[in-house]
Order: sequence, then C-alpha cells, then structure tokens
Amino acid sequence: MTAAEGFPAAAAKERLMQFLKDGKDWERKATNIPGIFLFKLPGLRGRGSPLVAIEINPVDSSGSPRKKRGIVIRSGSELEEISRLLTNPKIVQLAKSIDEVNPDVKASSAKGGSSEIFEI
Repeated sequence: MTAAEGFPAAAAKERLMQFLKDGKDWERKATNIPGIFLFKLPGLRGRGSPLVAIEINPVDSSGSPRKKRGIVIRSGSELEEISRLLTNPKIVQLAKSIDEVNPDVKASSAKGGSSEIFEI
C-alpha cells in the first residue's frame, strides 16, 4: 500500500526500524488489523541480524491470538508464495474435509504481547 492509499510509508518505516532496534527478541506487537501482528525474530547463526516479521494468527473475541504461534512471514516474496498456496481451491476443500472428520475443538486464548497497537 502506498502513502497515496493511506499508508504513511515513511512514518511506518521509522516505527518498524524502532521496533527492530528496541523490541525484545520474540516480542509480538498487535497491529490495527485483527489477527496480524509484528514479530521480532532474534539474530541467529545462519541469519546474523534480527528481523521484523509479520505473524498471521487468528484472534479470539478479546483480540488475543488463538494459537501460541501463527504463520510467520519474513518477506514480500514469502507472502506472495503463501497467498498463492492459500488461494488454491484444493486447499479450501482439504480444510473443509478436515472440519468434517476432526472433532469440535474449544477455542483457547493465548497470551498476547504488548498492549500497544501498531497502526498499518
């Protein structure tokens, strides 16, 4: 999304850089889009520097993530590939078939990170 579409790119970039610098390793920060979080990954041996990633994790009625860890996306190209996979009609049918064979599961709530919201 561009600044013309309502996304203040320069301000968001600055805030992302601040989160990368000051955020704690493995910190999850909520955004203004329910189920979308920012996630700080620590630097590891093969990767070197810490990274900011997107975590997609459905939320419960209180806004808390439902799962301990959601889908972590580290780049635009990774998002494109996951998007392509999720739009495959066969995976939609597979998910429906899984719903039919699995027993009902109660929704649980995982503890969220910081209460500060990152505006996208």
